[in-house]
Amino acid sequence: MRFPTPLVGALCLLAASGWVCADQLLPAPPELASGYRSGLQPVHASRHMAAAANPLASEAGRAMLRAGGSAIDAAIAMQMVLTLVEPQSSGIGGGAFILYWDGKRVQAFDGREAAPAAVTEKLFLQADGTPMPFRTAQIGGRSVGVPGVLRALKLAHEQHGKLPWRDLFAPAIGLARNGFPVSRRLHALVAGDPYIAGSPSMASYFLDQQGRPLQVGTTLRNPALAQTFEQIAAQGPEVFYSGEIAEAIVDKVRNHANAGYLSLQDLRQYQARQREPVCGPYKAWRICGMPPPSSGGVTVLQTLGILEAAQRAAPQRDLAALPPVATTSPAGLEARPLAVHLIAEAERLAYADRAQYLADSDYVPVPVKALTDSAYLASRARQITAHSMKQARPGQPHGADLALAPDRSPLRISTSHLSAVDDAGQALAMTTSVEAAFGSHLMVKGFLLNNHLTDFSFIPQEQGKPVANRVQPGKRPLSAMAPTLVFSRASGELVASLGSPGGSQIIGYVNKALIGLLDWQLDPQQAAGLPNFGSRNAGTEVEAGLASPALIRQLAAWGHEVTPMTMTSGMQIIQRHGEGWSGGADPRREGVALGD
Repeated sequence: MRFPTPLVGALCLLAASGWVCADQLLPAPPELASGYRSGLQPVHASRHMAAAANPLASEAGRAMLRAGGSAIDAAIAMQMVLTLVEPQSSGIGGGAFILYWDGKRVQAFDGREAAPAAVTEKLFLQADGTPMPFRTAQIGGRSVGVPGVLRALKLAHEQHGKLPWRDLFAPAIGLARNGFPVSRRLHALVAGDPYIAGSPSMASYFLDQQGRPLQVGTTLRNPALAQTFEQIAAQGPEVFYSGEIAEAIVDKVRNHANAGYLSLQDLRQYQARQREPVCGPYKAWRICGMPPPSSGGVTVLQTLGILEAAQRAAPQRDLAALPPVATTSPAGLEARPLAVHLIAEAERLAYADRAQYLADSDYVPVPVKALTDSAYLASRARQITAHSMKQARPGQPHGADLALAPDRSPLRISTSHLSAVDDAGQALAMTTSVEAAFGSHLMVKGFLLNNHLTDFSFIPQEQGKPVANRVQPGKRPLSAMAPTLVFSRASGELVASLGSPGGSQIIGYVNKALIGLLDWQLDPQQAAGLPNFGSRNAGTEVEAGLASPALIRQLAAWGHEVTPMTMTSGMQIIQRHGEGWSGGADPRREGVALGD
């Protein structure tokens, strides 16, 4: 099916009342000064739904669904618009993990960036052998991995796309040419980034003539990106991985003061991979997530498996009997102290195993089945007591050895998530990223390049043992991205699609939302908005401004070292609701769920 001409020159989306163009679209709901949008309600639909981190992206996804497109068609349109309107978080210069449900099976598409062939494990070590400061490693060509998102989207589209590839770029091309309003979030992130001024291409795009960040509502056009999209739309991803675009990428990476190792051959040889998803039970549900090189699927399943074992052993720990309580915070709800204690302790155990065992399974033997075995998780659950363990040690699942050293890299935050369900009931959960805000700060032909090589361990060895997630040529760095699909174990029916940005905190955000949806029977908007909490196997983190003093006091009494902190998740959730769907978007960002 071809789209009518209105989509070529401007963003005009097919609504029930006819074509609606960009200047008629509703703006994002107003944000509070704190960044938390109160009063959001779940969105309901009977046929299809799209949810993304920016309203313009959600509109583009819904337009594809209205035109009879599949969930992957919607995802491609949303990703291209996000490349334009949310460049700090994701885009064609980055990578992605995609989970896809075609009504019969779940597939995992790996578009994670890969290390160039010329790198060594000393990539991020200084001359004295100590690790570089993060910003030194991030800014410039050194941190750039081979982008994978376009290859992954094309691989999934070849199997499940219904609309022509070229039509899926039309909304983003229209917006890039005619302009879009700078959002509050984009303005705030530009204003808070001291490195943009040092990048001529970024400065000329994101700053005004006086060197100040463009004001909220300023119309921003990106003709260079429009031209890039037109080429990819007409010729497919090959034009990105070879030829003029590839040459521009390599030139930018290799000629920066902090030069990297990316080559034209690296780009030409990159392939997205189809992998076996990681699925396992939690009570009445089957949870499916991404396998390595993402740690998201395994670590979420480990957390839930440990919690289920702990609940079986002690019924008073049943999370279903510990629903959130009402508060006066903007969120209106808060998890009970005992629930936070149990979830944080389970996450400590899971994160300890993550650091020890998880990496790119093409390079390191990852004992996925052993790590998610119910007997092993029950043995881990027995370590949870009434008092916090503060820091867990890795376990030793059957068949695994400890020949590798744990990864002690600092855990960082980043990224974007989108979900979609189409008229046929096919569904997608996709988490996509350029890593840190604005990636490597290298801008090429209208888009930003990732800094995902900094997701490797900077330190290649610990006490003479190699770190599983060390840098190696062609290897894909470990990720915490956790796109997740939920099914009924009884009927096999799809229950939900969800995920979040947030770097190494993603796993905790997804755990919280899953428990909110499944144990506490919250609607998608409540589950997304529930105050964040958890542990990455250090302190216990609670969301500053939303965690009550009473919660913090009780956790401290149980031995938790509590750290209130900003926890800016970006959850998108689509959940089955009767014969249709219900959607929620994280109130901490500007996303929306839209459906018909």
